[in-house]
Amino acid sequence: MCTRLVYVGDGDRVLTGRSMDWKEDIETNVWALPRGIERDGAAGPNSVSWTAEYGSVVASAYDVATTDGMNEAGLVANLLWLSESEYPEWDGDEPAMSISLWAQYVLDNFVTVVEAVEHMREEEFVVVTDQVPGQDRLATLHLSLSDASGDSAVLEYVDGELVIHHDREYRVMTNSPTFEKQLALAEYWEEIGGTVMLPGTNRPADRFVRARFYVDAIPQVEDRRTATAGVFSVVRNVSVPYGITTPDEPHISSTRLRTVADHDDLVYYFESALMPNAFWVELEEIDFAVSAEARKLDLGPDQSTTYAGDVSDQLVASEPFSFLEAAAD
Repeated sequence: MCTRLVYVGDGDRVLTGRSMDWKEDIETNVWALPRGIERDGAAGPNSVSWTAEYGSVVASAYDVATTDGMNEAGLVANLLWLSESEYPEWDGDEPAMSISLWAQYVLDNFVTVVEAVEHMREEEFVVVTDQVPGQDRLATLHLSLSDASGDSAVLEYVDGELVIHHDREYRVMTNSPTFEKQLALAEYWEEIGGTVMLPGTNRPADRFVRARFYVDAIPQVEDRRTATAGVFSVVRNVSVPYGITTPDEPHISSTRLRTVADHDDLVYYFESALMPNAFWVELEEIDFAVSAEARKLDLGPDQSTTYAGDVSDQLVASEPFSFLEAAAD
């Protein structure tokens, strides 16, 4: 479904890029969410609750979940599909949070990957999944984190247990297989070398290999324009051409959108497969104060509304979207 990669250039330049693949319009919009929003975990009476410590710019799915975004401290969270996910059984008694809030919870509360990982290891709550809107299947996702230092982590639920992979070297991931198996793929392809041969299909394992090779092969620079162009070029290389699906593997679908987050300059770039231009939001131009309103950039059906350049002043004050609730087994 998706690919995520972290670029570490010369100096302090760190960017995270990702593709979002889906078989239908995922109804994505871009939101600016201020500090101070009171949230609960949307999982019934025993939902965890918190107040957003940091503002963020995020991309939604169906306007019921945060799937991608960056907070004002430069922490980035990306949700990707993982068919192999198995979440803990939950009877409603333990503190819990709907999977729709998993990425937003991290963006609301933490500055660095280390902080987020240390907190998540305590497992103060369980993540509860539910049906994908309009579909007869559960949302099976894993979460990636990256920050301005170039640190990275991948969080997955495997056999009902939370598994956290945390290392600065874990800069590339795709939606399948589990990350442990992706690391085994990396070891195999290191022996072959990307200049000799690279797998070219739209399968997640092949996209992982290409992304891992190219993110290291492009110039590692400090210049913002060059670094951003390089990351976008790699994300496009591992995207699935528009209109292509794989019937026997429904998690392999067309790329709908691409994002690149600049951790240092706090710029969130967005590119739709159906728009001729990329656009971006400068987080330093957004009012994230507790008294500020949430703001929305409506991308239209299939994210087909045309925007270009800096759109920081085009987000419109809006009531924040409601996160999808999850129910106990």
